[in-house]
Amino acid sequence: MTATAQYTKGLRELGDGLWAYLQPTGTWGYSNAGLVAGGGTSTLVDTLFDLRLTREMLDAMAPVTSTSPIDVLVNTHANGDHCYGNELVPDRARIYATVAAAEEMKLFPASLLHALKDADDEEVRDFAQYAFGDFDFQAVSGRAPDETFTGSLTMQIGDRSVELMDLGPAHTHSDTVVVVPDARTAFTGDLVFVHGTPIMWAGPLANWLRACDVLCELDVDTFVPGHGPITDREGVLDMRRYFEHVHAQVAERQAGGMSSTDAAFDLDLGEFAAWPDSERIVVTVDSLYRELDPAHVSPAPTELFALMGRYRRERDRA
Repeated sequence: MTATAQYTKGLRELGDGLWAYLQPTGTWGYSNAGLVAGGGTSTLVDTLFDLRLTREMLDAMAPVTSTSPIDVLVNTHANGDHCYGNELVPDRARIYATVAAAEEMKLFPASLLHALKDADDEEVRDFAQYAFGDFDFQAVSGRAPDETFTGSLTMQIGDRSVELMDLGPAHTHSDTVVVVPDARTAFTGDLVFVHGTPIMWAGPLANWLRACDVLCELDVDTFVPGHGPITDREGVLDMRRYFEHVHAQVAERQAGGMSSTDAAFDLDLGEFAAWPDSERIVVTVDSLYRELDPAHVSPAPTELFALMGRYRRERDRA
């Protein structure tokens, strides 16, 4: 099984005091989260992209958290769809993230994405509305992590042990996996996208491939991805094959002198072309060019958004 058939919105019990909160279709901003309960307390793995969505999630979790209140929140990484709802967790809850993730959060407040939706550049504005139009960033005040760590951290959630492992930089500058050994389950954050196109904001790719290998070597059976349905190792391996496929083509085009933008539009995605959000290839290819050529100058972030919009339009017309 690459992914479970039960992929509907809401709280799904995994057993052993674990729950996944799923948001189909897993496209831009619609991320997953998790809840680990034990010994009269619980830990939340990530919040959602805005306050409305996070409030809906916390309401769905209330039958559990009324008796096992949330005392810890772990942010797996700095993308807003995994942390913009932080302010809604109880004040007593301690928020954990890596040092690098906490620093990256400061660079990308919700106000920045709100500004993209009102950008002067029509292409930037159109794509931001497409990707983020469903979300209300104005209401987000933000709440930073209370505790930071590097490398790994073992926590006690009531009577059970939970392991936090930073396997980045890869998707972002720091990407944490939350492993619950006694339930043989891992919450991967955006190190895993299932049936959706991943995006590599940071890299290097070698780190992400190594992270896939580490995940597959864990003594777990169930992976809750950052986006997409719950999966097993096959879902992780599918994404690894995607990156290998892309890297081989990008390296060839970079060696031939093609620009990163032209390379992104020229790539044959093959079996992965049907995955949604294929426009993310623009960012991933640019990140790969930075690895292949340290002198490569990346387009401005707003230009990357405009290019993703152009890619999407051209693919829709094809």
